[in-house]
Amino acid sequence: MILRDAVPGDVPALMTLWNQQIRETAITFTTEEKTEEGLTAEIAACAREGRAFLVVEEGGVAIGLATWFAFRKGPGYAHTAEHTVVLAPSAQRHGTGRALMGALEDHARQAGIQVLVAAVTGENAAGRAFHLALGYCEVGYMPQVGRKFGRWMDLVLLQKQLR
Repeated sequence: MILRDAVPGDVPALMTLWNQQIRETAITFTTEEKTEEGLTAEIAACAREGRAFLVVEEGGVAIGLATWFAFRKGPGYAHTAEHTVVLAPSAQRHGTGRALMGALEDHARQAGIQVLVAAVTGENAAGRAFHLALGYCEVGYMPQVGRKFGRWMDLVLLQKQLR
């Protein structure tokens, strides 16, 4: 397992991984699949802005990703960030996610982030448990704020103090 910064060559594997979860799961509310152009631009923006876009590679292929981004616009939220973490099913329950999140949190901390937020769909019990095991606390529950697969879904907000 190699943990490193994402590069444009990772885009095909990341699209496959992320788009499968978008199409087939309630892990994310979005129904808009990632594009080559969009992911390439996001990796470049992270590098340019000093944000992390990390991947875990195994056998030369990206099997997981994590990135952080602004929680909300405005200077008052400059030290709070939200994150995304996506793992291939084969990478789950082997410490891969824990290693990826540890590196992401270290990067965010060094960038001056005080609080890292996870927004997890209410149906994603594994995602909630994962974050709780990493020291995140549930701080909010928003019923029926997302819609996917023809049904309303809840959102759970978790946060971790990094400093």
